[in-house]
Amino acid sequence: MRARPRTCVWLRMARQRMNLTAAMTDTSSEKQGEASLEFDLAMLTDLGTNRKNNEDCCSQFVEAHDSVVFAVADGVGGYEGGEIASATGVETLLQTYRDNPKAWGASRRLHRAIQNANIEIYNRALVVPELRRMATTMTAVSVERGVLAAAHVGDCRLYLARDGNITQMTKDHTVVGEKVRMGLLAPERARTHPDRSKLTRSLGQELIASVDLISMPLRFKDVLVLCSDGLHNVILEPEILKIAGNSTPSDACRTLIDTANERGTPDNLTVAVFKMLAPYEAQDEAPGWRDRLRNLLGRRG
Repeated sequence: MRARPRTCVWLRMARQRMNLTAAMTDTSSEKQGEASLEFDLAMLTDLGTNRKNNEDCCSQFVEAHDSVVFAVADGVGGYEGGEIASATGVETLLQTYRDNPKAWGASRRLHRAIQNANIEIYNRALVVPELRRMATTMTAVSVERGVLAAAHVGDCRLYLARDGNITQMTKDHTVVGEKVRMGLLAPERARTHPDRSKLTRSLGQELIASVDLISMPLRFKDVLVLCSDGLHNVILEPEILKIAGNSTPSDACRTLIDTANERGTPDNLTVAVFKMLAPYEAQDEAPGWRDRLRNLLGRRG
């Protein structure tokens, strides 16, 4: 029987340290007693149908009633390296984000946190010969007072569902992803291409990681879907939009995982669904942002 999904795969060699992440979330949640959360967030990870261990990892840190950071990572490297890389990356990112001064702002805190996660994975790989090939993809999202900041490396995806449309906000850092952006490969062929998982960027392979940064304001009822390739390789964007847009985040996570497994996804799979509950649509936005986003939605919706 396939193991039940867990919030994250905690490794034998890191159980005590990884419990710190859960403690951070619990402690932060207790501090929210006087104010209702301005968002709804759920996360779920699963082995999939063809794996013996889960190299995906996900977790969250609720900092305040209007502030949260969450991340999804997909490890690579063989042995236990993939598990260690993804779990180390998520743990380090959340802890660093928490320790960084709030005065820096969410985007700078997140960028520093993902770079610190990269260094931690890189250093562990140098010390343990069996882990020398380990690395991980990671996409981390912070939402603070209605403003999204994201840091992205690899092929996990962040989607924005708004006004009945869905937009992929991140680029796939893969050989196939680059070919699609260059017009050398059709997106339909990319889904089944044998090199679709061959990464061009990851955390842990170099001392300094090349990271994509995203920042934008959110609106009331916006939905964010963050998932690993084990899910987005088998579920099309219109289906993700339908499921995430018409369900609570927790129900959406469960349905997306079950649907992917029913289709026989060969990989581990992880998903986080976030819904904005506060009316932030009246806030000032950068000039031209609405037009650029409308164009994106028009092309991909």
